[in-house]
Amino acid sequence: MRKSKTMIEKHPFEPFVPEQSEILILGSFPGKESTQTSRADDWFYGANRNQFWKIVELVYSKELNNKASKQELFKVLKIAITDIITSCERKDNKNSDKNLFNKKYNGEIEKIIDRHQIQKILFTSKTVYLEFLENFSKPKNVELFILPSPSPIYRRLNLQDKTEEYKKHFPKL
Repeated sequence: MRKSKTMIEKHPFEPFVPEQSEILILGSFPGKESTQTSRADDWFYGANRNQFWKIVELVYSKELNNKASKQELFKVLKIAITDIITSCERKDNKNSDKNLFNKKYNGEIEKIIDRHQIQKILFTSKTVYLEFLENFSKPKNVELFILPSPSPIYRRLNLQDKTEEYKKHFPKL
């Protein structure tokens, strides 16, 4: 029996932290579409099937068709974004968080919280929230909220219901 080989994948994106950041969005680790291929305009939640940017577009009734437009919106909204894992291996080359192992965690997160006026952390799934609590210091005076996962696999809520949940936690434009 041949054992499948795995490789260490490194996070392809630096944390995005506008000067006056008040909200921090935390995900887990990019899908293999972002870590195993190179696309010039790729950025957080760039997998075609991921619903994150579609949800944000619906929240703000705004088209976000490239990295620059997404970054500009987050600058205006004072939203920082990064992931809790900076490198890992992927079991069976699957995107699911449960298939990630040999994880190295993002040491920049606590610095972002300390150096900016982060008032709220939005986790893009319950799994990310629980892994954060297990591997990071819980920040004082910062509200923690779990958003519905933008993964198309998460089917407890449809796209419109996910959008309504995001609207509750994202700032007004």
